[in-house]
Amino acid sequence: MVTDKGINWQFLKKFRSLILKQLKKGKKFYLVIGGGATARNYINAASKIFKVTDDDRDWLGIHSTRLNAHLLRTIFRNVAHPEIIKNPTFHMGAKEKIIVAGGWKPGWSTDYVAAMIAQEHNVKTVINLSNIDYVYSADPKKDKQAEKIKNINWKKFRKIVGSKWTPGLNAPFDPIASKKAEALNLEVVIMNGRNLKNLESFLDKGEFKGTLIK
Repeated sequence: MVTDKGINWQFLKKFRSLILKQLKKGKKFYLVIGGGATARNYINAASKIFKVTDDDRDWLGIHSTRLNAHLLRTIFRNVAHPEIIKNPTFHMGAKEKIIVAGGWKPGWSTDYVAAMIAQEHNVKTVINLSNIDYVYSADPKKDKQAEKIKNINWKKFRKIVGSKWTPGLNAPFDPIASKKAEALNLEVVIMNGRNLKNLESFLDKGEFKGTLIK
C-alpha cells in the first residue's frame, strides 16, 4: 500500500474494487493496517539522530499504522465505520460492513490487534497480506534448503517464529499474536498482498497460493 516510493494508489483502487465486490456477496471485513514503509522511514530517521527506545519505536509504528488506517477508511468512506479501531478490546457494535483498525499500544503488533478483534467479534479467519507467497521452514534468503509450507499447525508454526516480540520484527505472523491465535483456534492465512487475483480466489473459496495455519 505504502512503499518507499510513495503511496501505491493504483493498488488501492484495485483493492477497493475487490472488497466492494465481496461486500455484494454478503461479506464483512475488519481491515487491520500495518505501518509498512511509513513506520520504517520514521524509525530509521530518528535512529540516525538519537538512540531510540523500543517504546518510541513502537509509538512511531503505531501512529504510522493509524495514518495508513485513516487513508483506507477514507477510500471506503461510504461503506466503512467513520472511526478507526485504536483499542481492539473495545467491542465496537458497528453496523457497517467495513471496520478499519490501526495499532494499539507499545508491545503489541497489528497481528495481535487482528487476533484481538477476531476474539471480540467472533471472526474465525484472519488473512495476513504480506510480501511473501508462502511461509518457509527457514529464511530462504539465508538458507537454500528452506522449504515452502502450504499447511501447518500452530505448534509447528510457533517453533519457526519463536516466542519473543521486538519492534519491527520481521515474521510472517508475530510470536505473541501466534500464541493468541492458537488459543482462539483461529485460522490464519499468509499470502502475498500484491496478488489480488489470488486473494479474490481465496475469498471465493477457490484455489489459492499461500500458507494456511490452523
